[in-house]
Amino acid sequence: MSTAPSQPRSEPARIIIAMGVSSSGKSAVGAAVARRLHAPFLDGDAYHPAANKQKMASGIPLEDADRWPWLETLAKALHEAADKKGVVVGACSALKRSYRDFITEKAGEPVLFLFLDGDFETIKKRIEARQHEFMNPDLLQSQFDTLERPTEDENVLTVGVDDPVEATATKVVKQLDHLKVFKRGQ
Repeated sequence: MSTAPSQPRSEPARIIIAMGVSSSGKSAVGAAVARRLHAPFLDGDAYHPAANKQKMASGIPLEDADRWPWLETLAKALHEAADKKGVVVGACSALKRSYRDFITEKAGEPVLFLFLDGDFETIKKRIEARQHEFMNPDLLQSQFDTLERPTEDENVLTVGVDDPVEATATKVVKQLDHLKVFKRGQ
């Protein structure tokens, strides 16, 4: 939908989004990073309209028409939270580059995406071991089919999903030099 270019990796961002397929750890890692930065955490799932949640719970993958309004609402909420606190961390699948570009465009500023990268079998074990309000485990393959792995020209930090959440969050924060000030409790 959007043709806005993604930001180059070197561009500092005060909006950070943990992204990846369902059960990659977006919410857990995002919340852990937010705690370390003393930043608000916004889980993208909370911004889905009821119709989207119902579709997913029924095992029906979302279409782009379902996603655009949700992504716009989330992007604006992230921008507002960053305005209030100086930095914000969110979680959103952002599986396609067009979604990441759209979020960046609607946020009106650079966004750093933390791509939580894991193979199908690892993620499948995770999704089967958890209960989710509306994400049907049968949709995992469609998520992998939809995933467009971030490329070098995007503002992205790729991290594997094999380490424990807290270790992953520590690694991520160490790479966010431009945000170190927020660790002091702002």
